[in-house]
Amino acid sequence: MDKLIAEFPKNIDDALETARNLEFKSLQNRNFTSVVICGMGGSGIGGKLVAQLVANEANIPILANQNYNLPEFINENTLVIGSSYSGYTEETLTAVRAAKEKGATIAAVCSGGELYDFCKENNYDVVKMPAGNPPRSALAFSSIHLLNMLFQAGVISDLKLKELEACRAHLNDNIIEIKDQAKKLAEFIPNKELIMYSTPEFEPVVIRARQQFNENAKILCSHHVVPEMNHNELVGWGGGDDRYGVLFIDSPSTLERNKFRMNLCKEIIAEKTPHVFVLEAKGANLIEEVMYIIHIIDWASIMLAKIFEVDPIEIDVINYLKGELSKI
Repeated sequence: MDKLIAEFPKNIDDALETARNLEFKSLQNRNFTSVVICGMGGSGIGGKLVAQLVANEANIPILANQNYNLPEFINENTLVIGSSYSGYTEETLTAVRAAKEKGATIAAVCSGGELYDFCKENNYDVVKMPAGNPPRSALAFSSIHLLNMLFQAGVISDLKLKELEACRAHLNDNIIEIKDQAKKLAEFIPNKELIMYSTPEFEPVVIRARQQFNENAKILCSHHVVPEMNHNELVGWGGGDDRYGVLFIDSPSTLERNKFRMNLCKEIIAEKTPHVFVLEAKGANLIEEVMYIIHIIDWASIMLAKIFEVDPIEIDVINYLKGELSKI
């Protein structure tokens, strides 16, 4: 897993190179009114990340769907993208097949499997990612190919794809600082109940963080978002104490009003627990900041796995769940 994390910057360049040579004719010159990206877990986080990154640019709604069912509004003017690394995720397969019945335009990102076969049989556009690794290690591939599909569908410009071109150098140039922050964070977490807070543009990043800590380090944690948490969870801190370790994600891209709220939250929470850790995003734009924080947390999760002496690749309980579901 540490090798896969180390390859994240290179994966960004590899995915961009592949994307430059792809053309999705079925997505072009269409008047889509909505986009739904279907995906679960490590396969689905790319959809959440992309939907948030382009929220202020996309000319139609983009929904990340994580269920068997699809929203009722889906019709022939909807682009439905299935994102399943294995190509066998049953929730995603069920949703994509339902989209076909609704007459939606369908595309997919996967490494093969039933989803790939389904797309080929129906002449749907599909991107095949490198296979053989845990889905959570393919974030660069899934997110970049999803961005490219949205660009070719006319939903967004190619700005985010262009901004990604500098990300590999940005991460490599800052790798000493990234690993140093990751080490400090990994050493901060043990013997605490971890809660993470961000502003809305970084919510997919803290969801990704939660997933990485769950799967790589085998720990539970939670997250919430400012300003929404100011209206509920902040009151819950009346019962808070030093059992909790709190991670804040700060960013230069955050709205000034939300920066003020985050600073107030730090002051309020610091009265209940001394265990507060702040990660400051770094980059020339939001997408560089996002990739920077993702890389820190990915490294922290693998370092934490070493501290806890657990196997970051092992997902036996998920395999058990899938095995039991297959019997039904």
